[in-house]
Amino acid sequence: MLLCNADRVVMSVAVVPLAAQHGWSSSFVGIVQSSFLWGYVFSSMVGGALADKYGGKKVMAGAAAIWSLATFLTPWAASQSAAMLLAVRVLFGIAEGVAFPTMSTFLPKWFPTHERATAVGISMGGFHLGNVVSFLATPIIMSHIGLTGTFAFFASLGYVWLAVWLLKVESDPIDSRTISKSELQLILAGRSKSKVKGDKFPSLREVFSKMGMWAIIVANVINNWGYFVLLSWMPVYFKTVYNVNLKQAAWFSAVPWAVMALSGYVAGASADYMIKSGYPTVQVRKIMQSIGFIGPGVSLLCLRFAQTPSIAAVIMTAALGLSSCSQAGYFCNVQDIAPQYAGSLHGMTNGIGVVAAIVSTVGAGYFVQWLGSFQAFLTLTAVLYFCATVFYNTYATGDLIFD
Repeated sequence: MLLCNADRVVMSVAVVPLAAQHGWSSSFVGIVQSSFLWGYVFSSMVGGALADKYGGKKVMAGAAAIWSLATFLTPWAASQSAAMLLAVRVLFGIAEGVAFPTMSTFLPKWFPTHERATAVGISMGGFHLGNVVSFLATPIIMSHIGLTGTFAFFASLGYVWLAVWLLKVESDPIDSRTISKSELQLILAGRSKSKVKGDKFPSLREVFSKMGMWAIIVANVINNWGYFVLLSWMPVYFKTVYNVNLKQAAWFSAVPWAVMALSGYVAGASADYMIKSGYPTVQVRKIMQSIGFIGPGVSLLCLRFAQTPSIAAVIMTAALGLSSCSQAGYFCNVQDIAPQYAGSLHGMTNGIGVVAAIVSTVGAGYFVQWLGSFQAFLTLTAVLYFCATVFYNTYATGDLIFD
């Protein structure tokens, strides 16, 4: 997950010298940046379904091989034509869209119920640290080995990882040659009440008839909405409101993601401790999801009272840190209600959430242009957080809802 996100961020850093080198307009830069999402949206569902059917080992390996290849080819594609570059970026997005749902197929198989939130916290911690590593390392690497060398370096890391993955990892612990009997018994006992491989995926009508699924879908939509608003618009917000260009501050690029990595792990470990202590799984999911939405919602409302950019930056970091509690909420909830279809259902909900992210990122610009105020859009986002909290707490379930 660290390499997955690090490879994504390389382009965010490298797009500036690439644009200068090839004479791209700012509008084309936006198209290049968004082209990743074109492929990402459509591959989540397919990737999850493939992982459910053929096993996460093969699907994740294929995805990593393709996104590493696309990373390597990006500078070459940019030198060929705009169409070639966009095609490579779409391919990159297709491969990376597989990662999250495929990860979700591993967790119900490799971890008993009371360890899954911690496992999600560690996995997502790697994802967030990918931001830190790439934001800080890419400019340094680029200054030593150039633009093409930087993409080749990160691509090569993917293939090193791939070699280890193919040799050491299995989709199911039952197939592992290195696992101890005691560990295997612990895992199997923790998942004994539910299947981890489905016979036939339920119809879309059946999926969308379950309010427990709608609770997860709504949570995913609002989580992506708020996350990408913070990710995409906060630097502009600080520039507009405080006349400070925070892109020049390296710590601002790194600290929020490091905080998310740590807080996500703490949230996961706390959730698992509560489940082991006897709290109902659904109650734990609702508590963590409430923190994950109410926390950033209140933080966004508090921004109007920040008098200095430093205080505002702390509030934003708090918003991102608290939002990571959602990883122990709706993110794990898919594995509670349908472990046998976790990859497919996670891919479906994540695909819908990414569409919401595109809408919120574009919509923020039009909203601010319309009202002339960032705070109004941040208030709207806070209201959506609060409404989604009520909806999730009303309809979320921890019971199996598909046979």
